[in-house]
Amino acid sequence: MKYKRVLLKLSGESLMGEKAFGIDNNRLKSYAEQIKEVRELGVEVAIVIGGGNIFRGVQAEEGGMDRTHGDYMGMLATMINAMALQASLESAGVESRLQSAIEMKAIAEPFIRRKAMRHLEKGRVVIFGAGTGNPYFTTDSAASLRAIEVNADAILKGTRVDGIYSADPEKDPNATKYDMISFDDVYSKGLNIMDMTAFTLCKENDLPIIVFDMDTPGNLKQVLAGEQVGTIVRN
Repeated sequence: MKYKRVLLKLSGESLMGEKAFGIDNNRLKSYAEQIKEVRELGVEVAIVIGGGNIFRGVQAEEGGMDRTHGDYMGMLATMINAMALQASLESAGVESRLQSAIEMKAIAEPFIRRKAMRHLEKGRVVIFGAGTGNPYFTTDSAASLRAIEVNADAILKGTRVDGIYSADPEKDPNATKYDMISFDDVYSKGLNIMDMTAFTLCKENDLPIIVFDMDTPGNLKQVLAGEQVGTIVRN
């Protein structure tokens, strides 16, 4: 395997599968099986998952709710998804630990960097929930931060699209896909991969981002083997 330790970033929307809301159990099971496959090959896997399939802080703000209040609600949504993924992983026989940036003693460990790294070293999948624990920061920022903290080799951003394109491939049939692109080129071309805070964290800490289609079984394994799947962003 090309990568020894990775952080897998999943969006909450990806868990909806064919549904309009909530969690598609078949999609959850597919993700768990893919993670199990790479875990059995010796790759250490940490995960950050969004909450957009349940609630987004920006929705609250649009409805007149205080942004801070809405963001905390969004963090709770990520915990629901994290618990669902943990249950699916353990059903597949994968040992895991859930750590929360907000204290929730009954359901998760608090985030402790050394403990998280120890779990990874012991072969457990570690899921980081509740974002960074702070409002105004996205789960992309949480993924970048946690990846740097646990010394991950790369962030794998699992999406519904098979990489980064010059334009939205669902809207522009002439959009071209990049196999590799630099952080600076992403900036200059105005491509939207992660929010700017998350993206800058990766650039400054020389942490590659690999954007790939997580919905196709086998892709995760191919990415970790160093095969050309998706798009790599690096300095």
